[in-house]
Amino acid sequence: MTEHDLSASTDPQRPRFPHDSAALTAWLTTLVRNREYGTLAELRRARGGTNARIRAGWYGGDDHRDLFEQMAFLFAIYHQGRPVPSYGHGSLGAAARRIGDGTGRGPDNPGAQRLLDRIVASRRIPWRHLQHAVTRLRSYEQPPPSWTGLTEDLIKWNDRKARVAYRWSVEFHTPPARDRETQNKPTTRKDTSS
Repeated sequence: MTEHDLSASTDPQRPRFPHDSAALTAWLTTLVRNREYGTLAELRRARGGTNARIRAGWYGGDDHRDLFEQMAFLFAIYHQGRPVPSYGHGSLGAAARRIGDGTGRGPDNPGAQRLLDRIVASRRIPWRHLQHAVTRLRSYEQPPPSWTGLTEDLIKWNDRKARVAYRWSVEFHTPPARDRETQNKPTTRKDTSS
C-alpha cells in the first residue's frame, strides 16, 4: 500500500459503499441452487469470521456489514437441507401469520402471538427471536418473509418514521384478504319473480 492509498482510506470525503440487499438475496439463492452446502454450513455458524460470512457482509456496504452477515445466517438456517431456494414474500408480520398448525395460525396461535410480541417489543434488532421465527416457518413448511424486504426493514429498525415493528404487527393481525372482501361486499339476492 502506498502513502497515497493510506490517506485515501482515512479521507472523510472518500466515497462510501452502499448496501445491496437484493444482491445478497441473489447470491444466497444461488448458493442453494448450486448446492454449495459447505458455504451454507459456514453461514450457519453463529459466530466467527468465516469466508462466507465475510462475503455476505460485503453486500452490506460500509454501514451494514454485521446486519448482512446475520441475514445470511437466517437465510442459511431456513434453507438447511433444502434443494430449492425460496426468495420469500411479504414482511415478517405477514410471514408470522403463517406460523401454526391445524389448531390455529398467526393471531389464533398463542405461540405465534407471543413470538411476534417479543419481536415488535424489542428496541434493538431481536436476532434471537427472528431466528426462532425463521425456524418455526421452516418447521411448518411455510414460506419465509421476503429476504430482501426483511433486510431493508431491519436496516430501518430504529427509524421512528419507518415504524417497522408497528407495520409488522398490523400485517400480523390483518384478516386475510378473502375475508375482508366478503365482509365489504354487499349481499345481493337473486330476483326470483320473473
